[in-house]
This record gives sequence, structure tokens and C-alpha cells, in this order.
Amino acid sequence: MAFGALADFFGRKRVYVVGLTAFAVFSAALAFSQNILVLDCLRALQGLGAAAAFSAGMASLAQEFEGTAQMRAFSVVGASFGVGLAFGPIASGAMIDAMGWPSIFALVVALAVVALVLGIPFLRETRNPDAAGLDWLGAITFTLSLTLFTYGVLRGPAIGWSDFTVAGPLVGAAILMIGFYFVERSTRHPMLDLTLFRYPRFVGVQLLAAAPAYAFVVLLVLLPVRFVGIEGMNEIAAGQLMMALSGPLLVLPIAAGILTRWFAPATVCSGGLLISAAGLFWLSQTPVGSAPGVLTIPLLMIGVGISLPWGLMDGLAVSVVPKERAGMATGIFSTTRVAGEGVALAIVTAVLSALTKSHLPDNLGTGSADIAQRLVTGDLAGAQTLVPPGTSIRLVQDYSDAFGSLLWILTAITLITASVVLVSLRNVTAESGFDLSEEEAEASTL
Repeated sequence: MAFGALADFFGRKRVYVVGLTAFAVFSAALAFSQNILVLDCLRALQGLGAAAAFSAGMASLAQEFEGTAQMRAFSVVGASFGVGLAFGPIASGAMIDAMGWPSIFALVVALAVVALVLGIPFLRETRNPDAAGLDWLGAITFTLSLTLFTYGVLRGPAIGWSDFTVAGPLVGAAILMIGFYFVERSTRHPMLDLTLFRYPRFVGVQLLAAAPAYAFVVLLVLLPVRFVGIEGMNEIAAGQLMMALSGPLLVLPIAAGILTRWFAPATVCSGGLLISAAGLFWLSQTPVGSAPGVLTIPLLMIGVGISLPWGLMDGLAVSVVPKERAGMATGIFSTTRVAGEGVALAIVTAVLSALTKSHLPDNLGTGSADIAQRLVTGDLAGAQTLVPPGTSIRLVQDYSDAFGSLLWILTAITLITASVVLVSLRNVTAESGFDLSEEEAEASTL
């Protein structure tokens, strides 16, 4: 979000080139890191470069196209995400086996160089003449709040929500977020224009950004743990099964852009979420140990469904604000999406742990929490060692029941999201760009 504001002020092409160059440099340095601390620090710096390149690059793209052409252009961006999600893990595994882990970062550098070679001569420099630099106080309070919140949520399932190292950061995050609200209200040129939340379409786009986190991304982590750790699949078989989930992202985001010629973006997005919800419900009915063929169809439905909004949501993010504020729009959208993925994974993991514990027998006492945590992380053997001798227990069945209950919850959330997206984005068309409907104009005067 901070780099989106800087892109509007300093120039989108300039911030894109600087960010991508930093990303390439730190990626190259990662290949030579000698310990985990250096690697983590370089990854953080690499993340800064990525944030700058992504926010500025998307804002630049918004300046080049209008209407349906813009929606189709952003659908190609969505497809590029699909390529990474579908083939990234497989390609990385093959490269590690053949050339060692540093080769992964060498490929990243090569791709960044190609992007620079294409971007420098062909991108136009654009900026928002009314932008006023970075709202530093807003950036600091927001970043610290998000950091403390994520830290607390990640630690909560392992050590308990009442522990000071969990409750303290969560309280601090709430205080800082309140401070961020008042900072943005009092700043003439805020990093986040809070008045945008008066418009249903802006709120709908932010909700759409978070939808893939709990309807898709969490499954990219939880399902391999289930397949390999609990069901005993080998990594190759699990990877092949996961292709049914991520494979549709290779082509369907582009198809979503084409569909906007005949259907409103809200219809395409909400329809896709409904398909994902149906797939999640179907998957909830497939217990642990089901044959791969039984799992393929619901996984494919989830992947197909999420591919449709995936191909449109980046374009929608810039279409619901004035074009000159595209940097801020993509920054807010990207922050919602990336932060939503991390937080959703932490929360969903905590919920799965709690559900698993609730299905375990009561006679396990305090040990049930440790057993549940082991199961959630795929350590079935470790969970079995914690069961008291002579105790009859069905760990796999209890985990399976908990996983099904979790998928029920995700199904309900996805259905609610589909409804809100359909209503809030109903007046957005591929050709309209930024304009206010009568309802939004009335809301803005409240």
C-alpha cells in the first residue's frame, strides 16, 4: 500500500523499475546466503522490491487500457499467477534435485531481467499530479498493526490465546489500527482514503481480494499436509492431485476476461465463487482415505470456480477508483490479498486444530490439544505416540470429521462472499470504468 502511494507520486514506471531491480539484486544475493538469518533478511528486502514492482506495475498497466481491453489485460495477469501456482512447486522441486536450491533464485533473477528489458522501453511514465508523497505516519501505524496482528494469530494456536505474547500483540494491533484510523482522517493526503469505503463497489472489491485466501490458498497448504502426512501418499502423487486444484488457473483467468463481453464482472465473479462453494461442499463429503479419482472432481470445481474472479479482480481493483489513483488502489488491493492469505491460513489452521480437539475423546485430558496440533501439521506418527497406552482412539477418523466440518465453514463463507460481491459490484461493467451510481452518490453524502 505504501509503494502504491509512492508510485502515484514519483511515477509508476520509475517505482516499477527501481522495485524490480531491487528484487533481482536481492534474489541473486539469496543464492549465496550461508545461514537462515541472512536468508530471512534478504527475503524481507526481496519482498520490499516485489511490493514496489507489483503495485507500480499494476498501476502502470491500468494507464494503458480502457474498458473491456483493460479487463482482458488484467485477466492475463491473473493467468500468470496461475502459471506460478500450478508449476512453481513442481519446477522448483525439479531444479533443486538437478542443480540445488540456489538455482531457484537464479531463475527468478532471469525472469526479472526479462521483465526489465521489456518494461523499460515500452512502459510510459505516468503519475498522479495531485499526489503528495507518502503518508509516513499512516504507513508506520498500519504496518506495525498488521505485523503485531499476524504475529499474534500465528502464535495463538500453539501456546494459547490468553498468553501474554499472544494477547499483548493483538491488543497492540487493535490500538495501532485505531491510531491509523485517526491519522488517515486528519491527514490531507492519506495513504488510504477512508472515504472510499462509502462506496459498496470498493468494499466489494476488497472482499473479493480476500475470497481466494479462504476458498483456495489455505487448501494449497492444508491438502498436501493431509495427503502426505495423514493419508500416506507420496509427494509425487500428492502433487499430481493438487494439479486438479491449481491447473485451471492456467487458462480460465483469461477466459474470465473474455466472458465480460457478454456478462457483467459481478456475475462472472459471483458465479465462480458459487462453483467453488459447491466444490468445497463436495470435498467435505469425501473422508480421509478416499480414492484420488473421487477427490479430483471437487478439487477441479474449486480451481475452476476461483479462476473466474481471479482473472477479473485486479482489473476491478483499479476500475472502482479514479484512474489517476491506480497506485493507491492496487496497493490497497494487494495488501488485502497478501495479508488476507497469511491471516486466513493462521486462522483456518487454528480452527482446524480446535475442531480436531473437539472430536477427540474426553479421556485424553490436556493431551488432546497436543495430539490435535500434531494431526493438523500432518504428524500422525507423533500424534499416535501421545495417546495413552490402552486407549482406544480413531485419530484418522477424528481428523477426517474435523476437516469436513472446516470445509462446511469455508463453504458458508464463500457463499456469503458470492452474494455480497454480486450485490456490491452489480453496477460495474467492463466498459464503465470509474463512475458513481445513484446509490453510491447517495451513500457518499451520508
